[in-house]
Amino acid sequence: MNSTRLSSFIFYFLRKQKVGFTCLTIISLMWAVEQVLFPYVVKLIIDAISSYEGDRADVYSVLSTPLWLGAAVWAFSIAAWRTADIVDLYFSPRFQANIREFMTTHVFGHSQRYFSEHLAGSIANKIGDMVHGIHYLVTHSTRFFLPNLVAILATAAVMATISPAFGIILLGWTVIHLFICAYYSRQCDAMAHQHSEVKSNLQGRIVDSVSNFITVRLFARKQHELSYIQRFQQDEIKAHRRMLITIAKVRAVLEIPCLAMIIIELHFLIKGWQQCIISTGDTAFILMTTINLMYILWRVGMEFPAFYREIGVCQQALSLINEAHEITDRESAQPLKISEGRIDFENVAFEYNPGQNLFHNTNITIASGQKVGLVGFSGSGKSSFVNLILRLYELKAGRITIDGQDIAAVTQDSLREQIALIPQDPVLFHRSLRENIAYAKPNATDAEIHAAAQAAHCHEFITATAKGYDAIVGERGVKLSGGQRQRIAIARAILKGARILIFDEATSSLDSFTEAAIQGSMRAMMQGRSAIVIAHRLSTLTAMDRLLVFKDGSIIEDGTHESLLAKGGHYAMLWNMQVGGFLPDQPEMAAALAG
Repeated sequence: MNSTRLSSFIFYFLRKQKVGFTCLTIISLMWAVEQVLFPYVVKLIIDAISSYEGDRADVYSVLSTPLWLGAAVWAFSIAAWRTADIVDLYFSPRFQANIREFMTTHVFGHSQRYFSEHLAGSIANKIGDMVHGIHYLVTHSTRFFLPNLVAILATAAVMATISPAFGIILLGWTVIHLFICAYYSRQCDAMAHQHSEVKSNLQGRIVDSVSNFITVRLFARKQHELSYIQRFQQDEIKAHRRMLITIAKVRAVLEIPCLAMIIIELHFLIKGWQQCIISTGDTAFILMTTINLMYILWRVGMEFPAFYREIGVCQQALSLINEAHEITDRESAQPLKISEGRIDFENVAFEYNPGQNLFHNTNITIASGQKVGLVGFSGSGKSSFVNLILRLYELKAGRITIDGQDIAAVTQDSLREQIALIPQDPVLFHRSLRENIAYAKPNATDAEIHAAAQAAHCHEFITATAKGYDAIVGERGVKLSGGQRQRIAIARAILKGARILIFDEATSSLDSFTEAAIQGSMRAMMQGRSAIVIAHRLSTLTAMDRLLVFKDGSIIEDGTHESLLAKGGHYAMLWNMQVGGFLPDQPEMAAALAG
């Protein structure tokens, strides 16, 4: 699919619903026939009455045919529109769902870097805009613009049979009307694109503020947040106002050709009636049709700016699709197969920003079943090290292998399915406790879920809640304490049963008693598995098989706790600097403590 063009994007999804789309289009065109036939039936009735000279009691003898024709047109029209409603019941929901699912899937394919640089609220807003916008464009094209255009052409053809002048007047007026609409609507397109961009940005800022409402309350910064949002609101107001001014111009300018057409048509009608070349029925037909078409074209004129506005909105939302994925699976990618769990860094180079190397020609081997602790100040590269193993970022050079398989050559899903990460600040879904734990294994039985929860020491507080495992945790797990969220994350990792484990400050939010209990569960989890542990409490790493010491994106020391202390290097300095068992966060603080 050529995703760089909106038209290609739309037709890609229409082809998935081609039966429903075709039926809706055909039924909509039937409406155009109705718009011509109804006024024509009125013409036949008037002409029949005006030319009838017999007994008025017998007038139905000449009216029966047009009346039956009118009834048939009416019944046909009702049946067509009700059929369209039924078809639309199946077409629209699935059509919109296909777009939403496609865009969401594409967004999930973006790298960690993408999500760190874009507001989640803005992304969600663009997905919603695209779903609504494309549905609007398709339904208005098939059920409004196309049938109206056919109705205008059919009416012009019928009018031309009465007098060519009326067909020419109608077509000329239509061309001028649509030209004016298109001229101003293209301006609306650009302005709508700008408005949609600032509106998505505004939406993202609002979501950002709302999702951090605890911080807003704790610092009593409600007015500050309102002022912050108002800055972006002012940009939205200006962009919206510019677009509305253009729409108002369209409405004002369209009145001129409309008035001119009425005057010209009335002139020709009066002349034709005076010359007896236009009947009373013809006059009624032309006037009725003209008034009807004036309403149609006026609605078309009003919808044109909105139509182009939606095009602009969709073009802006299309940026989600047009931005290529930074990290993709190769066409030849195969599922990762772990037999031992050995991890090798081979001449690895990595940088977040060009020219700022974090790792350079790094060579490290983590043997199968080895327990490795990562030590260093915040920002020294520990989290980046594990993020590269998860392939959340792409390497600049070198490669990382697991059991000899280059992780860049295997599918991303198979890689991450076999690695369990317990983050320092776990975020839960706004779902039940059961669903959050079972996220690692959706088909897990209740017994498996309960066993994992017991091992993570969260079964007790779960069963103490009113709804137990069915209790909803709130957005991002806000109803739970930090320690409770941490234990749910540990239970999830236990249930996953991955061959490679990564603990990133996994017990940092736990009290000492619970941490001691969890440590036992963690040691049991590590048996027979490769494990990487990041911790600022260095005492928790003394039992590791090996420690890697990080500084400024480089691994400067490698060994056991005892050997590194004996060496008297950077690790020994960190060990001696611990305050209350924790490593200071900043080198400057460490330097101050050392002094």
